[in-house]
Amino acid sequence: MSGDRPTLPPVRLNSEAELARDALSAPLIARAVRLARWAGPDTRVGAGGELVEEQLPAAAAELGLADDQDGPAYASEAWRVAVDTGLVDVQDAPEAAGDEDEDGEGTASVGENLGVLTAGSPSDVLAIWLDAFDVVFADATAPMIDDFADLVGEDGEIDFERLEWDPEEEADFLEGVLGNLYLLTVSEGGAPEGPVPLPALAASMIVPDDMGEPTDDILEQVSDAMMRLDDQFRLLEPIGLVEYEPVDEALMAEVGDEPAPPVDDEDVARYGMVRLTPLGLYGVRARMLEAGVDAPAVGDLADKGADALLDGIAYFPELSARAETEQWLARRQPADAAGELLAAARGDDAGGPLRRLHCQQALALTGASAEPAVRQVLPDPELGGLARVWLAEHGAVDVPPPSEAMIFWLAIDTIAAQLAVEGDLEELQELVEGLVGQHSGFFDAAWRVEHPATADVLEAMGRLHPDKSTAKEARKAAFKARSRV
Repeated sequence: MSGDRPTLPPVRLNSEAELARDALSAPLIARAVRLARWAGPDTRVGAGGELVEEQLPAAAAELGLADDQDGPAYASEAWRVAVDTGLVDVQDAPEAAGDEDEDGEGTASVGENLGVLTAGSPSDVLAIWLDAFDVVFADATAPMIDDFADLVGEDGEIDFERLEWDPEEEADFLEGVLGNLYLLTVSEGGAPEGPVPLPALAASMIVPDDMGEPTDDILEQVSDAMMRLDDQFRLLEPIGLVEYEPVDEALMAEVGDEPAPPVDDEDVARYGMVRLTPLGLYGVRARMLEAGVDAPAVGDLADKGADALLDGIAYFPELSARAETEQWLARRQPADAAGELLAAARGDDAGGPLRRLHCQQALALTGASAEPAVRQVLPDPELGGLARVWLAEHGAVDVPPPSEAMIFWLAIDTIAAQLAVEGDLEELQELVEGLVGQHSGFFDAAWRVEHPATADVLEAMGRLHPDKSTAKEARKAAFKARSRV
């Protein structure tokens, strides 16, 4: 077993069919589809595949945005997505002999991916949506240019250094923000109670973890980041990535004024609120996987062996571990599943206690048909204890009592597993106190247990037990265990 914990908690994704429906209903995708169907021999495009300016009013009208002053901009954005995702094919203008004009107009026609998007499988739809997400992400990290003329140098060429724009830095910033938003979502089981305030999200990227009271300079940086994120989330919402409540424009009514810090929940909402949609979770995770980030999803282990399951869920949150186990069990007969789990739970390596803990939890989800497989391991020194627990919980009869050696081995193994997951300290203390209280001379017997974690467990019991004399006994027992080795 690898001792490495996953970088992120597992995410619970909707089915591909549900995600594909969300993708198709995203406003920007719907507009791109309408413009792809509208494209024809009379559609005129520039050298970069963009609609020529004279065509934008007609494209806006096709989208039902003729009376919207931002209609041409929405049409231009949707057209760019349609072209870059293959919903529209662009044909360059034919070159006349000796014609070196690079501004010649081309034409457009329906692209092959339009049929894929409207009649393909959910995975086909999601692949195209991910391409569209890439397009919008690039737009969101592009520089804001107020006056293009300011960028033209004395030689007539564009001076990109005047932009003071680092594309890699901009992309990293937005990736980091989306990563933080993803982490906040998956840490709460994939369904946060509410949206995240924009100031908190901006601060997570700017304020150092070890900083107490933010300085004025840091607060100014957070304010600038908020404004940048407000623009970016407005672009990302139509692709279906986020639900976004923008910053109240009244806060920015006076040019040059810095927004005052929010004072209550209602005030916080005016500074922008955002949450990832289920489709957004899917999209951000896809980008993380592409970047080599370990971003597990519930269901990833359903078709793998029991060893992969028990190793994989080792550090999952409880609800995610249960959901993963339920999906794994659903694909197997209970008796077969029980046999696989018990076989995979064996081992004297450092991960063994945690595997056995999750094996026991998985067996708790099986029915009476698992009993034969469980009974087979009753004599096993590693598995016999948990087998007896399962049989007792299921009301089985004719269960032989465990030996004293097995009882103490199970006690050490159980505490080792709880220490590995860094469980609730109060619960762990209660477990330690209960074990010591139930068995007189506990430590005199415990240090002799042939378990690789015996000494470490006894040392931990010495730290955890509230009674000083008992804690001292535990430390002495740990010393004996190490000396024996």
